[in-house]
Amino acid sequence: MRFGPSGVRRMFSQNIQFRLTCYFLVLLLPLTAVGMYAVEQSKHVLYDQAVERSQLALSSTMDSLDMTLLNVEQLSTIIATDPTIITLLEGSGDSLTPRSIADFAQILKQLSNIKLSNQFVQKISIYHEASNTLLTTGYGARQPETEERQWLTDTVNRIGSGILYESGRAGTGGAAAGVQSVFNDGLSLLRSMDLYNHRRQPNALIISLDPSELRAAVKSLLPSANAYVSLYGQDGSLIVGEGSAETAEAAARGGPGLLSVTIRSNYSNWQMTLSQPKREVFRRTESIQWYLYMIAGLSVVLAFIISWTVYKGIASPVKKLMQGMKQISAGMLDVRIDYKRADELGFLTETFNRMTLNQKNLIENHYEQQLHLAQTELKFLQSQINPHFLYNTLDSIYWTSQNYEAEEIGEMVLNLSKFFRLSLNKGNDVFTVKMSIEHLNYYVRIQQLKFLGSFEVEYRIDPEAEEVPMLKLLLQPLVENAILHGMEGRSEGGRLLVVGRLDGAFLELSVADNGKGMTEERIEYIRSELGELRRRPIRLLSLHPEKNDLFGLRNVMTRIRLCYGEEADLAIESREGEGTRTTVRLPLERCRYDVYVQASREAAGSKGREEAS
Repeated sequence: MRFGPSGVRRMFSQNIQFRLTCYFLVLLLPLTAVGMYAVEQSKHVLYDQAVERSQLALSSTMDSLDMTLLNVEQLSTIIATDPTIITLLEGSGDSLTPRSIADFAQILKQLSNIKLSNQFVQKISIYHEASNTLLTTGYGARQPETEERQWLTDTVNRIGSGILYESGRAGTGGAAAGVQSVFNDGLSLLRSMDLYNHRRQPNALIISLDPSELRAAVKSLLPSANAYVSLYGQDGSLIVGEGSAETAEAAARGGPGLLSVTIRSNYSNWQMTLSQPKREVFRRTESIQWYLYMIAGLSVVLAFIISWTVYKGIASPVKKLMQGMKQISAGMLDVRIDYKRADELGFLTETFNRMTLNQKNLIENHYEQQLHLAQTELKFLQSQINPHFLYNTLDSIYWTSQNYEAEEIGEMVLNLSKFFRLSLNKGNDVFTVKMSIEHLNYYVRIQQLKFLGSFEVEYRIDPEAEEVPMLKLLLQPLVENAILHGMEGRSEGGRLLVVGRLDGAFLELSVADNGKGMTEERIEYIRSELGELRRRPIRLLSLHPEKNDLFGLRNVMTRIRLCYGEEADLAIESREGEGTRTTVRLPLERCRYDVYVQASREAAGSKGREEAS
């Protein structure tokens, strides 16, 4: 049986539609079956997720509390080792004198200032054992009861230079009544004063934490109104608890209907527990179950509808575009796709047709021509300063001058010959900075001989900048301007400074002279002309009208913009009577041996796109 072209296309399209239907069924039906099974497993998943979220929340809060305790402990160390406070305490005897009262007032003032630096600190107290005086930022000074005094003295002697956390709710044994007045109903840190003195007096530092801040930190963990969060100290005493009282009682009985998560701090050994009724966690599974039943019923219907829609709306046009792209990649530039759509895919098809036409025009009519044009323009700009056919003749002149003992003329011709010989550089357009300076020095030496040594030159090239590639003959026009215009009229004392260094992501080259400088009007004119070149699109740089001045600066500006892009720049500074400095900045990422060829291609490509559009 034979099929015509139309029969083959119908059979092919029906085959694609059938395959799409099968693909959707293969995808949807197993997903539906897995969804049914997932309903049974969702409770375990939700439970594990709830536990994981609770652990993350508890861990985060516990880390925050540990950081707070660390800050408080660091604060206590600062206070306990403060030389001013220790000196004032040691200077006070066992009786209250006007001087000791003034010292205590100064201590309270300093403690009040320290307390303001930590929002978790409610009050700071210092117990002075010699005078039996308790200094507190909360209410000033008082003398504690005998039981309270004895407990503080014994505890300070027992812990030495360590730290003790004491909860007011837990009490302190036989002295609980007295200690409650020191620690109130919250959490306090206790440690000795004058930590680094083994002969210290049993003076105590007590930092009381704000219970409202602790309750706020714990309360933020409650996932619902029926949850309960509790914080216990390292001795198991309850520090703070927030949430539902009913859940708290159930957690104390160990009820099975609760989700309980406990985290213990490795730093403080505190323990935090979150309890939540399981019924709240599993409530979400009920609606998920009905959704899965509905999905199971719609899966088969959607498989047929989606497969037909995808094929007609997306697969067929995309396949045509794919075939057209394959033909373009194979070199067939006359490809055109027929379409009758006005939607996004129709727009893509129309754009593809225009793209193929533009690409054909660019390749055949513009690109190669503009590439050669850009390369020729760069070569022309550089050849204006690079005549190479003279160096053989100059060598002959040099040897002739040696025969006639014309040493200065011979040296001048020799340097000029080396200058031209190095300019050729075997046809290469790129030097390293080190080679550029060597090349430049030949020219400078010629000018020194010409001007009878009226100026000196100094080169300051950083070692890390010496091997960076750069276009040749960038500095020579700048040095020529500095010598001819800056050193004009000087018989001696002239100085020329050439600097090369790396400045971040740029290679910076500068030429400075101590010549007569320029007037404000002249420097503004030069900057405006350079600004005009800087604003001109790169593809039009070489098409600017010819002008009769600033030849060297225009040449350098044009070459660095063509070869190094928009980031390259040329700046000039001058002050009348003081000298002139010209600076070239080149991006290091474009300072490569292939920069000349790459710049030519980019310039050609931009011109081709401009004309094609």
